[in-house]
Amino acid sequence: MVLSSPKSRPSSGHVSSSRERSLVPIGMATILPHAAKQVRRLEAQLFAQVSSWGYDEIMLPTFEYLDVLAPGLEAELLETCYQFIDRTTGRTLLLRPDATAQIARTIAMGLTGMTLPQRLMYRTSVFRYEPEHAGRGREIFQVGAELIGLDDVAADYEVISLLIECLHSIGLRSFTIALGHVGFIKVLLMRSGLSALGQKRAEQSVARKDLPRLEEVLVSERIAKSAARAIREAPELIGQEEVLARGRVLAAGDPKLMAPLERLAQLYQLLCAAGHRESLLLDLGEFRGFDYYDGAVFDVFAHGVGAELGGGGRYDHLIGRFGRDLPSTGFALDLDRLFHAVEFPEAGAGGARIDYLVAGPRRSMRRVIEIATRLRRSHRRVVQQAVIGNEQGLCLQALEAGRAQGAGALVLVGAPGVDQNDVALFDNLGSRGMRHSTGHTRRPVMKKLTLPALLALAGRSHRRPKESP
Repeated sequence: MVLSSPKSRPSSGHVSSSRERSLVPIGMATILPHAAKQVRRLEAQLFAQVSSWGYDEIMLPTFEYLDVLAPGLEAELLETCYQFIDRTTGRTLLLRPDATAQIARTIAMGLTGMTLPQRLMYRTSVFRYEPEHAGRGREIFQVGAELIGLDDVAADYEVISLLIECLHSIGLRSFTIALGHVGFIKVLLMRSGLSALGQKRAEQSVARKDLPRLEEVLVSERIAKSAARAIREAPELIGQEEVLARGRVLAAGDPKLMAPLERLAQLYQLLCAAGHRESLLLDLGEFRGFDYYDGAVFDVFAHGVGAELGGGGRYDHLIGRFGRDLPSTGFALDLDRLFHAVEFPEAGAGGARIDYLVAGPRRSMRRVIEIATRLRRSHRRVVQQAVIGNEQGLCLQALEAGRAQGAGALVLVGAPGVDQNDVALFDNLGSRGMRHSTGHTRRPVMKKLTLPALLALAGRSHRRPKESP
C-alpha cells in the first residue's frame, strides 16, 4: 500500500524503482497523508458500525509465542509466519499472522470472562510472508468482529448482516457475498476414501477453485467414479436456490450431507427475507483458506478488485484447540482492498485541510500561540506559524502560507491598521480561484475582530449542521 499521490491506490507493497526496493521491505506499507486520512475514515466508519451492534474492542499483541498460538494455526499458515527468537527466554516468537486465532486463545484462557455470548471487534494488522510475484501485501490491515458462544443460524445471520451494514456504511452498494458451508464439501471428501494427505490437497484445490489440481488428486488416489463425480461437481455449484436443490440430489439422503445443506438453506432464507438476495451467491464449493472453519462460510467480492474484500464464517472447534470448546463465528475485512473498492473525493474536494492558520510576526508569537490554543479548545483544527515581512508584505506572506497549507481561514496578528488587541480574519481562502465578472481574481476580505468575537464565530461554525453526503 505504498501511495505516492492523492489519486494513487494501494499497491500491495510493490514499488517502482530499484532505490525504493532497497529501502522499503517488499510487501510492507507506507500510507501517505492523503491516503492515511481516507484509510482512517474507513476504519472509523466500520468500527462505529460494528460498535453499534454491541461489540466491544479487543487489542491484541503484535507477536506471540509460537508454541502457544500454533494449535490454532494450520501448517501452511505457520510456514508463512515471520518468526524470531525472544532474547529473554530463547523461545520462538511470531508476528501476528491471524487475529481470530489470537482471540480464540484469549477466550480459552478466560481473560475476557466467562459470560456468554461475547461480541468482540478489532482493528489490527496481520503479517504473512507472500512471494513477491503473488501481488499481495505482507502486512494486511484488518477490521473484524467475532461472536462467541452462540451456535444457531441466527448468529450466522447476525454476523453476515453486520458485514453487509459495514459495507453500506462506507458507501459500497454493489458487492457479492459467496455463501457456502464447508461441512458439505468436507463430508463429500471424507466419505470418498481419500487419504488424509489426499483430502488436505483436495481441500486446498477446492478453496482455490483449482479444478485441474483437484482432478489430479482424485485420479492419483483412484477414487470411485460416483464419489469423484460429486466432488467434481460441488465446486461448480454456484447460483441461487437451484444450488440447494442440486446439493440435495448429490446428498442422496445422507444425514451428514443434508445437515449442512439445511443449515445453509435456513441462513439463505433469513438473508433473503431481510432484502439481501441480490447480494448473495450460493457456492457449495466455498471453502475458505483456513482449516479451522467448520460451518457456514462466506467471502465478499466487489467489481474492480481482483480478490475478496474479506470474509469469515463459523469455527466451532477452534477455541477448543486452546482448551475450551465454544461455538463461534465472525468476519474480517481487508482495508487495503476496501480502499480499492470505495470511491473517494479528490484531494481538496472535501473542504479545507485545516480550519485556521494563526500567523503573525515573530514578536507576536506569544499572542499567536494563545489564540491558536483557544481555537483548538473550540474543536477546530489549527496551525500556528511565524511569518516574515514588513507591514506591506505581512498580509501577503500570511495569505500565501494559509493557501499553501490548505487553511479555510487566516487569523493574522499584528496586521497593518488593526488594533493590537484585535485580529484580522481572512475567511474563505479557497476563493483564490474565483473571479469577478471583470476577470480579476477576488481576494479574501479582511475582517477586524476581537478575540471573543473570533472564538464565538469559531464555535458557531463548529456547531453548524453538516450537509448530507
